Amino acid sequence: MAQVLVVEDEVELARVVRDQLTAAGYDVSVVGDGMAALRRLEQQPADLVILDWMLPGLDGLEVCRRIRARSITPILMLTARAAELDRVLGLEVGADDYLTKPFSMAELLARARALLRRVDLMTRHESTGQTLTVGDLAIDIAGRTVQVEGRQLELTPKEFDLLHLLSEQPGRAYSREYLLQRIWGDEYLGFDRTVDTHVVRLRRKLGESGPRIVTVWGVGYKLLAGS
Repeated sequence: MAQVLVVEDEVELARVVRDQLTAAGYDVSVVGDGMAALRRLEQQPADLVILDWMLPGLDGLEVCRRIRARSITPILMLTARAAELDRVLGLEVGADDYLTKPFSMAELLARARALLRRVDLMTRHESTGQTLTVGDLAIDIAGRTVQVEGRQLELTPKEFDLLHLLSEQPGRAYSREYLLQRIWGDEYLGFDRTVDTHVVRLRRKLGESGPRIVTVWGVGYKLLAGS
């Protein structure tokens, strides 16, 4: 049973979200502030974190940063802040998805299921023998793991999806719009900085000697095998 941590200080909303997720078959814990969320995750890791932005004390953005610094656990951020800049900021600090209040419980459940499906794919131990290789980069598609020169990379679900897509056709230039549509969906078209931020993180994790994600000016990005 998937473990979901709901971080929400609105008591009634937290109750409704908890009840809906529990009815859908998830094991749900609820906390009302950022520090309590971090303490709970230290004691009991979660498969998914549903995180409110406006929290007392430590806000959701800082909680998201701290979780992402030590974990690839998917994060669905909830917020009443609907401005494009706010949405981009939430994604840039490491959130995997973003839902603006007010929202329907059906949409929340759909997004939670989508994120948890990625967790399931990442944690399966069976192998289909399907490995994608680009130079020193090896991507285990079924296990959703990545190695560079034998070194395992810790990637978030979105980082894995982006690297996998770029690796399918090394040398091909992909536009930011195409990458956004394929990885994040149509609703994120126009959020070019989201792709840029994930590319920066992937470059850092790949290192200087491995395959390189290069900028194609006026277009987007492509992956080249390392030297």
